[in-house]
Amino acid sequence: QLNLECPVVIAAVFVAGIGGTFQYGFSVSVMTSPSAFIKELVNKTCLQRYNASLEQWQVSLIWSFTVSIFCIGGLLGSLVAGPLITKFGRKQCLLLNNFVAIIAAVLMLLSQTAMSFEMIMVGRFLYGINSGVSLSAHTMYVVECAPKRLRGMLGVTIATFISLGKFCGQLLGISELLGTQERWPWLLGFNGFTALVQLSTLPFLPESPKFLLLDRGNRQACEKALRRLWGNKDFSTEIEEMLEEKAELQSVCNHSVMELFQSKTVLWQLLTIIVTFTTLQLCGINAVYFYSFDVFRAAGIQEHQLRYTALGTGLCELATSVACFMIVENTGKKVLLLRGYVGMSATLILLTVTLYLQTQVSWMPYCSMVLIFIFIFFFASGPAGVTAPLPGELFTQSFKSAGYTIACTLNWTGLFVLGMVFPILVVKHIYFCFLIFLFFCTGCGLYVRLYFPETKNRTALEIAAEFEKIHSKSEKLQRKNNTEQKLNGIKTYMTKL
Repeated sequence: QLNLECPVVIAAVFVAGIGGTFQYGFSVSVMTSPSAFIKELVNKTCLQRYNASLEQWQVSLIWSFTVSIFCIGGLLGSLVAGPLITKFGRKQCLLLNNFVAIIAAVLMLLSQTAMSFEMIMVGRFLYGINSGVSLSAHTMYVVECAPKRLRGMLGVTIATFISLGKFCGQLLGISELLGTQERWPWLLGFNGFTALVQLSTLPFLPESPKFLLLDRGNRQACEKALRRLWGNKDFSTEIEEMLEEKAELQSVCNHSVMELFQSKTVLWQLLTIIVTFTTLQLCGINAVYFYSFDVFRAAGIQEHQLRYTALGTGLCELATSVACFMIVENTGKKVLLLRGYVGMSATLILLTVTLYLQTQVSWMPYCSMVLIFIFIFFFASGPAGVTAPLPGELFTQSFKSAGYTIACTLNWTGLFVLGMVFPILVVKHIYFCFLIFLFFCTGCGLYVRLYFPETKNRTALEIAAEFEKIHSKSEKLQRKNNTEQKLNGIKTYMTKL
């Protein structure tokens, strides 16, 4: 039914996704397979240039920097994304962003021939910039092109393409495809192919109708874009809602990040973004993936089969994300977030116990293996799919770009900090490091339960009113409790007299 009603919207989702968050997911997972070949290239390069062989710790340091520089590029990309999206528009920003990925892909393809691991570093940095920009631009484009009744469902596709990118990075990295000594540069350059696909197809799709009306003030272009996206139907209600938002913001220009932090009108929306996006990276999903190989080994999986077993974790996340896409409109985002974090918290407690006991009890590794898949299921069915589009739903148009900038900055900073700190935590605290992630999951679950309104089928202004209701009730309850405490104090004092 969705496909028949809105074929151009579906095309927009796929075209934006393949050159959008797919790039982020692919870049996160693709470095695992060719790691040995890249380390060998580092050694060969230094031997050829300086006639000196590097020690193991030096190679590991260069390798870690090559992986982590992707986060630095991503942070830079997220910081420039807001101004670029506001100036050029969502569609134009995605198109220009593809050239960054293509340049990076060319560097990757030539790195082995040129005997230069520095080209891989620069390529990873450029991929980071590309991913940082696309996380914001892709999300805003999809959310704003979707009809209100499908917005939650199509917003989940942002996470679906991240999961698809991760799975494709794992799949193409097996030795039967591109994970070989001769073909690994083509594996690292695959992002350039997906960028070319988007570059050749996105020009045929319309710009975001909301951007055309609210930022450019072009109602005629907005109506034309809506007709192309939604067909020749009555979309007067959506136009009226956008015009209502425009009237509210008539004298207000696009706000900067600093202005967003200073504004009291969107304080709770900002706090929600900070809590959810911080927890998204610090919930333990990357740690679970990190431990999966150890758990699979302990369960008796042969070393040469570990890569294929890891494909199961990627496929589990992808399948669950697709299922979340199907149920989000009926279930609601608050329920999915709450259920996801409660399930993840319970799984982390059990996983800590099973990992601690896996050397003492023969069948415990199998329990750990099952718990890993359960944890991925809860993550992909809630937080992964629901969190990404939140800034586009919670903030009005004038705060939207700044909201996405903050969200993406938190995402990249969390990823970088986790990459630097987690190896130390593993050494110091071994399996009990999962208790740190338990704190974040439980805390976010409580926040969602108490202070987060349902966003299903609501505009940003309606959601703002719901935030006001929730927190005015909390303030009234607090005042009532304070009054009761004072009265009890007076009664106690009078009794003593």
